Amino acid sequence: MNFFHQFKQHGFRVLLGSLGVLLATGVGFAASKPLLVYYMPWYVAKPYSDNWGWHWTMNHFNPDVTDASGEKQIASWYHPLIGPYDSADPVVLEYHVLLMKLAGIDGVIVDWYGRESHLDYGINNERTAALFKLTRKAGLKFALCYEDRTVLQQINDGVLAATNAIRHAQQTMLYVQSNYFGDPSYLQLSNRPVLLNFGPQFFKANEQWEQIFSVLEATNRPAFFTEDNRLPLGMGAFNWPPMWLSLAPGARGVLSVTALENYLANFEQNGSGWPAFISSAFPRFHDIYQPAGVRDYWGYLGDRKGEVLRMTLSRALTNNSALAQIVTWNDFGEGTVVEPTTEYGYRDLGIIQDARRAYLDSRFPLRTNDLGLAMRLYQLRRTGPADAKTLAELDQIFAEIVALDLVTAERRLNQLESQTTQPRPPKQ
Repeated sequence: MNFFHQFKQHGFRVLLGSLGVLLATGVGFAASKPLLVYYMPWYVAKPYSDNWGWHWTMNHFNPDVTDASGEKQIASWYHPLIGPYDSADPVVLEYHVLLMKLAGIDGVIVDWYGRESHLDYGINNERTAALFKLTRKAGLKFALCYEDRTVLQQINDGVLAATNAIRHAQQTMLYVQSNYFGDPSYLQLSNRPVLLNFGPQFFKANEQWEQIFSVLEATNRPAFFTEDNRLPLGMGAFNWPPMWLSLAPGARGVLSVTALENYLANFEQNGSGWPAFISSAFPRFHDIYQPAGVRDYWGYLGDRKGEVLRMTLSRALTNNSALAQIVTWNDFGEGTVVEPTTEYGYRDLGIIQDARRAYLDSRFPLRTNDLGLAMRLYQLRRTGPADAKTLAELDQIFAEIVALDLVTAERRLNQLESQTTQPRPPKQ
């Protein structure tokens, strides 16, 4: 069935009704596949750190200023439910991974810049490691998406010689092998560690990647996925919101359903000839770049009251992709967030729960109301007392939520909430 054709002809209500018929008749189910979410580790924020990082300010906005609605002024049209945060804060990371667990997400794919101290690459790497520490505890899988444009940036900035680029990338992959690939929680496909590349944007030749991966142990040659198109040594590719189509003549800066349908259909057709491909789902695209003065307008994909996420997610979970990824957890600059916000609350995570139940696991028991447990634990972490007994109880609540023993977790939360009145700052 062509879901997008139905959408064009009859609208989202009829489309969703047709999906319901498919479910009732048992038609349209895909084999179970991992569902991951794409994650940005790059946020730096007060008071955990002593400054606001670029991704909250874009050198234009000031989060120390509160607007008329009570929101901090940040580089986004949308605002995290917990306020702008620091990606190294373990209380924030615990909140994130618990929400993922409760939403039925299997793991994260992290946008990764490498390990160098240049610009914010090292800071992002530290925050990536901090996130993985929490995903391990939560029983989530993780993987990396390497941004090779960072190599070009270092060359342009004069900190890396172009003649050393391949060697530099080899050292980067050896670092990944030592610090990530060997972890039992690292995502595997066909007994190979999954590695995405957002591009490629610098190493565009297949031979370059053959050289880069040649230093790895044979068992660590990755299941390699690039954006949109597969390299010969790669396993396949992944798709992404095709906002460049919104800039085509006549598009008027808006990504139409027809253009989106054609893009997704063509990608899936190409993917059918590869060993594997990754399908992406996304809720919207509404970037802040032009108001921030960062770059020109990059197009717009409306939220349509959650129907874009429902549509793209149902497609990603019912096609022949090996993996599905949600784009993104928290790219506030581009607005593709499913993390709870003041604008949408928990709605998008509820949509993900429904899709998991519909397409991957009919017995998945969790509902939108369960998502509030993560916020309650987060708030208790932010309030006193911080004595060893209380912290141990909070750790136990985390473990109970991970184990989906939600009745016991809620009972403990109720007890602690009745005893807690005094707030304390996020950094200890």
